[in-house]
This record gives sequence, structure tokens and C-alpha cells, in this order.
Amino acid sequence: MSEFLPICKEDIIKRGWEQIDFLFISGDAYVDHPSFATAVICRVLEAHGYKVAILPQPDWQHSENFAALGKPRLGVLISGGNLDSMLCHYTAARKPRTRDSYTAGGIMGKRPDHATVIYSKIVKKLWPDIPVIIGGIEASLRRFAHYDYWENKILPSILIDSKADLLVYGMGEQQIVEIADYLTGGAQLEDMHYIRGTAYLTSELVNMDEKAVLLPSYGEIQTNKELFAKAFQLQSQEQDPFNGETVIQKNGNYFVVQNPAPYPLSTEEMDAIYDLPYCREVHPSYLPLGGVPAIEEVQFSIISQRGCFGSCAFCAIHSHQGRIIQARSHNSILAEARAITALPNFKGYIHDVGGPTANFRHPSCAKQLEVGTCKDRQCLFPTPCPNLDADHTDYINLLRELRALPGIKKVFIRSGIRYDYLLADKQQVFLDELCRYHISGQLKIAPEHISPKVLKCMGKPGKDVYLKFSEVFDAKNKEIGLKQYLVPYFISSHPGCSLHEAVELAEFLRDTGRHPEQVQDFIPTPGSASTAMYYSGVVPATGKKVYVTQNPHMKAMQRALMQYKNPKNRALVKEALEETGHTELIGTDDKCLLPAYLGRSGTNKRTKFDVYKDRVGKKKR
Repeated sequence: MSEFLPICKEDIIKRGWEQIDFLFISGDAYVDHPSFATAVICRVLEAHGYKVAILPQPDWQHSENFAALGKPRLGVLISGGNLDSMLCHYTAARKPRTRDSYTAGGIMGKRPDHATVIYSKIVKKLWPDIPVIIGGIEASLRRFAHYDYWENKILPSILIDSKADLLVYGMGEQQIVEIADYLTGGAQLEDMHYIRGTAYLTSELVNMDEKAVLLPSYGEIQTNKELFAKAFQLQSQEQDPFNGETVIQKNGNYFVVQNPAPYPLSTEEMDAIYDLPYCREVHPSYLPLGGVPAIEEVQFSIISQRGCFGSCAFCAIHSHQGRIIQARSHNSILAEARAITALPNFKGYIHDVGGPTANFRHPSCAKQLEVGTCKDRQCLFPTPCPNLDADHTDYINLLRELRALPGIKKVFIRSGIRYDYLLADKQQVFLDELCRYHISGQLKIAPEHISPKVLKCMGKPGKDVYLKFSEVFDAKNKEIGLKQYLVPYFISSHPGCSLHEAVELAEFLRDTGRHPEQVQDFIPTPGSASTAMYYSGVVPATGKKVYVTQNPHMKAMQRALMQYKNPKNRALVKEALEETGHTELIGTDDKCLLPAYLGRSGTNKRTKFDVYKDRVGKKKR
């Protein structure tokens, strides 16, 4: 049985350590599982011989708690958690959430807003001489001046507010080992300003590469929204490890300098990370509170690859993990599956085998590992690139091997598939095996919208592609004699979507018999192209104007249209239809979204109670 990493002074003493090398401060509770960044980074450092202790969710109101594990020898590592702390705390409507899945018992309030900044400031005041390195999704996607939706303003680089010495962007395993080795050798912080996958502050630009890309400054984008979109487009084009340049942005009296991205991990390097001795459990100290909810979805899941060349505009995964797929070997994945079968609460079901996109198991084309990804086009949008390699053979063989393992009853695929990529595979063997073995009644997919205007802004395939996939999916299930259904996910209020496009989507849902139980409002999180559109009102790639709704009532109408059958939404749907001139969709016709009369039954059918109510009303008049 693996041993949890130290989280208290007693754990450190038990290991016989006089002083730790690194203190890792996390906004999440400690879960020793490869789906949790804290565990991964700390296990990697441990494997390289470093003494690491974790301080999860310290009480920031009392700074002395940050010294509870002692002053580290080499440095303090800080992460806000697996999610941006503001996203953890607030909804799309900017209302406080009621549950934090990354905290024991789901309890709110165990981390501050902007956790990375708060933690870093406290540590810099506590130990001014100790290097502070920030990383994780919050630091990674806020490395340049950025729009914060919840504060509704442009914020400077997180390096400015946090006063950190170095920022690690991306997944971080390569960078953190290189940083640790530099610090062990007595290097100064300036000596680490050349490490790939890092960013730092400097008061003057010295010996900079002449090819470095200079972004509009923090001051400029505060007063010019179009320059914000331009800054996003410029920096997003330089995130490839093979053809990306150094990126510089002035923030006040300092310059943020981002070094080129780290090179993709080899299969051997990926295996080395995921083969580390994770306990695959929440820390036992959380058990009295019922554990940490986030483990429930991933405890029996396997990460088989990372990276995503789908590059949806509203998603920043490709900015954090890169567009080049990095995959583990079959042997490493099978070994993890065998370890899962030995867990006491395993019931025989692997919940997922995938990554950001389940069916991306190799780079989208052969040239990417030599010259990188294209700057001027996407792999799948607007149509699949002619050089796209859509072969699913490796993934099919991996799933077959997993299904054959003793103790495994079924292997599910839940992390989502790109159906346009699946359709690009001429063999279609994967679709057959997906339907036969890897879903149970329902397959969740994400068309996100059906309007060409909106899909163009999203970088998603057209409605015809979704309908084609629906057709072949239904045909395949009919062929094999199974009743299985697609569950499509749609986003409301995305840039490009006015009430007219929202009505178009509602009519599509009516025509296809879809009645979504849950609707996701677009949330402008840091680091995405859609967020740049939302704030600036222009498409970063073209500079053209785009419709954006920031009005809460307009957003509520869009959301209501997607659930037009819900009686609670009647007033909003009626208002939206009247405002768009679609009153023909109010009435008794089958094509109507809204019945002209809404009785007690919630439909246009009149009940005895409705008749009685009318009679009473007439008598009163």
C-alpha cells in the first residue's frame, strides 16, 4: 500500500526529515490520485528524490498556519487547485455556489477568492528569501493581463498581484523538476529565466530574442477592448513548442516574459508520471466529513492521454495542455487498470478511459512532432484538415485489452468524444465497438449549438455533422439490437448568439424531440477565445464585430428557450418570442413552442379546475 505524502508536522517527523525541500500549498483538499495536479507534481518531485510536504487549504485569515510544516529548504509551490478558484466559488450568474467538489464534505469557504494570489502574498511576507513558484490552471490561464468575469474588469498578470518569483504554465512536470534541480545546485532566480513553460517578471528587457512577440500592454487593453482581443490572438499563436516564440507584455512598471512552451512528453515520460505510487484515495483525515466529492467521478477512471486539437473557442484546455496529443503506452494503462481492480470498493466498472477528448489517442497529423501545429488553421474546424489522421485503431485495441482483463465487467467512455473526428475515420470500427461495449443506454456529446453563426464563433462543426452522427449512431444501435440514445449538450448566451439564434436552437430541439434537463450558460473563464469575444465584442482571429449579450435578463431568456416546455419559463419564452417577432410559435399548432393557453396541467389542455376557475372569474366580474 502506498503512503500518503506528509500534510502535518507529525507526518514529517515520522519520515525522519529535519526539513522539507518543498512546501506545496494547494487550494484543494489533498487527494492522492493522478487526476489531481497536487498529487502529480508532488509525486514527480518525490520520484526525483525531493522531500515534499503538502499544505492543503490553509486558513488564510491566520498567516501563522502557513508556517505549520516549517520553512522549506528550496522553495514554496502554490496552486489554486484543479479549477480556477473564482470558478469554484461563483456561477455563470455570478452567484455563490453552494458546494465545492474539491473540498472535504463539499464545504464552501475553505479557500479564498483568487487563492493563488492570496497564498503567494502571505508566503512572500512570511519568508521573503524563499523562492515562490506558482502554477496550476489558475496561474497558467492568468499569466497575461486578462478579463475576470466575476469582477467584470481587466486584471494584470497574476505575477503582478501574487508577487511570485516564477510562474509555471501548462501541466508542469518537466518544468518543476528542472526548477528543483536548478535550486539544488544553488542557482539564482535569474538563472531560471530560460526554462521552457515558465513566465517571469522583469523591470527591463535584456538579451531578448529579436523574434519575441510584444503584446499590447496591460494599460492599453484597459482602455481599448479591441486591443485585448488582439493581445489574445497574438499570444495564442505562440503556444506551440516547435514554432512558438517568446511573448512579452508590459504590465505597469514590469514586463511579463513568457518563454516558449515545453516540448511534448514522450510515451515513456507519460508512463513514468502515471506509474508513480498514487494511493488513489482521499486523505484519511477527510473521511469523517464524507471524503472529497471530486474523487467520485475519477477514482475508477484512467487518463490515457493529454492535449486536445479540437480547440473549441470556449475551452482553454489546448492552451493549458497543448494541441499535440501525448499518450501513455498500453502496458502502463493496463497496469493501472489491474491496480484499480484490486481496490476494495471496485465493482468491476472502469468509469472512463480518455483525456480531454476520449478518442484523440495520437497527434492529428504526422508532422506535428517535427514542426508543430499550424498557426493559420485548426485540425477539425471548419472542416477536417486533409492531413488529419483519424485512425482509431490504437484506441480500439487498447479498449479491447482492457475489456479482457480479469475483474473488469465493463469499460465506459465518459470523457466525451469528438463525433466529427469519429466520422472522419473511414473504417467506422470504433463506432461499432463504442455502441456494443462502452456506453450504457446513453452517450453524451457536445454539439453546443446548431446556428451557423454561433458554431463559427465556437469553432465547432455544423449542424449537418451532428445530424449525420445521430443518423449513423441510431442505425448502428438498430443493427446490433440495442436501445441507446444520444444526450446532446448545448450552451446558451455564447458570443454570436442573439435571441434569434436562441429561437433557432429551440425550434431544433422541438423538431428533434430533445428536452434538456440541464442548460449551461456560457461562462467567460480566463484564457479562452470566447472570453476575449465576450469582453471585446470582436472575434480575435478576424477582428470582426460579434454580437455579445451581457444582460442577465437576455441571458435568462436564452436559457429559458432551451427549456421552453418548462411551465416556469413561460413568461420568459413568451417575451423572447414576441421580441423576435416569432408570435407564430405561440398557439395550439404542433410547431408552436408555447401553448396559447397554459392551464393547471402545465399544457394547453384545459382541466376541470381550469373550467371552474373561469366560471368563478366570470361571477366575480
